[in-house]
Amino acid sequence: MSHMHTALGPPPALAPHALRVIALGGLGEIGRNMTVFEFGGKLLIVDCGVLFPEEQHPGVDLILPDFGPIRDRLDDVVGIVLTHGHEDHIGGVPYLLRERGDIPVIGSKLTLALLEPKLKEHRLKQVPKHIVSEGDVLSFGPFECEFVAVNHSIPDALAVAIKTPAGVALHTGDFKMDQLPLDGRITDLRAFARLGESGVDLFLTDSTNSDVPGFTTAERQITPAIDAVFARSTKRIIVASFASHVHRVQQVLDAAAKHGRKVAYVGRSMVRNMQIARELGYLHVPDGVVVDKVDAAPPEKMVLMSTGSQGEPMAALSRIANRSHQQVSLEPGDTVLLASSLIPGNENAVYRVIDGLTKLGAHVVHKGNALVHVSGHASAGELLYCYNIVRPQNVMPVHGEIRHLHANAALAEATGVPNVILAEDGYVVDLIDGHARIVGAVDCGYVYVDGSSVGDLTDSELKDRRVLGEEGFVSAVVVIDSTNGKIITGPDIHARGLAEDDTVFDGVRPKLVAALEEALGDGTRDSRQLQQVMRRILGSYAGRTLRRRPMIVPIVVEA
Repeated sequence: MSHMHTALGPPPALAPHALRVIALGGLGEIGRNMTVFEFGGKLLIVDCGVLFPEEQHPGVDLILPDFGPIRDRLDDVVGIVLTHGHEDHIGGVPYLLRERGDIPVIGSKLTLALLEPKLKEHRLKQVPKHIVSEGDVLSFGPFECEFVAVNHSIPDALAVAIKTPAGVALHTGDFKMDQLPLDGRITDLRAFARLGESGVDLFLTDSTNSDVPGFTTAERQITPAIDAVFARSTKRIIVASFASHVHRVQQVLDAAAKHGRKVAYVGRSMVRNMQIARELGYLHVPDGVVVDKVDAAPPEKMVLMSTGSQGEPMAALSRIANRSHQQVSLEPGDTVLLASSLIPGNENAVYRVIDGLTKLGAHVVHKGNALVHVSGHASAGELLYCYNIVRPQNVMPVHGEIRHLHANAALAEATGVPNVILAEDGYVVDLIDGHARIVGAVDCGYVYVDGSSVGDLTDSELKDRRVLGEEGFVSAVVVIDSTNGKIITGPDIHARGLAEDDTVFDGVRPKLVAALEEALGDGTRDSRQLQQVMRRILGSYAGRTLRRRPMIVPIVVEA
């Protein structure tokens, strides 16, 4: 777990009739979204997602929000509201429920259906669930929640208005304002306006596209681009997308039906999610289009719908690119369509996959060379509309990196919002008498899922992994007589991950022996102190001679 560093002190006790908001993730990164609302001694959580690791997190599987600030108050949690079914909003839920398994989970039908396999994987069988739809109003403890339809890149997304005696907080979740969505379900601006007329005291708004001018392109506008790819492709087509992007899969199925092709899903999460979406009526599959086998038709009649649009090493597309996929082997002339945008931090991984596919002879179509994807997030023009419709008293940008939060704050100020709060993960914001302000911060860092370990991996250990990967490893073993303090054997020096062989350290052995004998002569017998002597001399020698800073592991054995 890593820890934040801030000049803000711990927050004071919450004043009576005040509403407290703490973001435990999602403010400063794209992912691990989690916001905690507190009123009257009770807590309501909105979203609990994961962040996917980047290159500076070697070996890490997932990054969770930090539950530490609420761990001793889990009995006060009255519910977890999920705005939609993307991993960065629901992926952390099972890990929180492992600490208290009877917290009610509230979300739309599709969102809870996508969560269910995760709960089964973690053997969480007794979780109370509440399916809600737009227009529903339910109370959980002192929080009255009204759910509002919003349009996003996954069906059934919801905003939530949280009403307490301290005021009304409206949390958009992820949203955009596509006026011609594929499923006909638009963001309910009438509800936003109605809530605004009644008074929204704190407006928490999606910031992901706040630095993009204008309006986000409508989903329907990319249909001709997808159709054009199908029309000119003479061999197999592989389409990579998020496994939860039902709208994009629908467009691919429709294009396949139009051009007489069959579609097979590749990737466990793609197969599972599309089966759920089809069973619930969110995905409409033309008769005879979807098949079970990737070779059910000749290559010129096949489409593979794959995971891995973000270059994930274990996802289907990456394995296809490096020829390690057991079922799919790319052939020259195949077309690969990356129907997604780049999540910040994934650029290098995605370009490596594109290079690998191109090297194998594929024609790769992506957002950089064709209009084959549109964002699921509101751009600046849409956010301005929302601020003018809702007319909130206070705005707190959420869901985005620092530049996105600042751009969103500037938009709110431009529309005349009286008070804008720029917070980061761990900041504590109190709403008192209609005015919101930052009152302190809680310790809130990254929690790493590393194999079966959750939260045990530290930043120091991650640094060791990076050093091992970048600088190499040197071990030095010396055996000392425990009775007279003389060196019996060694030091034996072995290196791994260095271009040079072990003989490069021949020149430092006499210095090590001299330094150890001097320390032993002064009466030093503590193994740790002797190890420090060895580490210092070896580190200095490696830095000066090899221009490297390898991990050095000195071992002192007493015989």
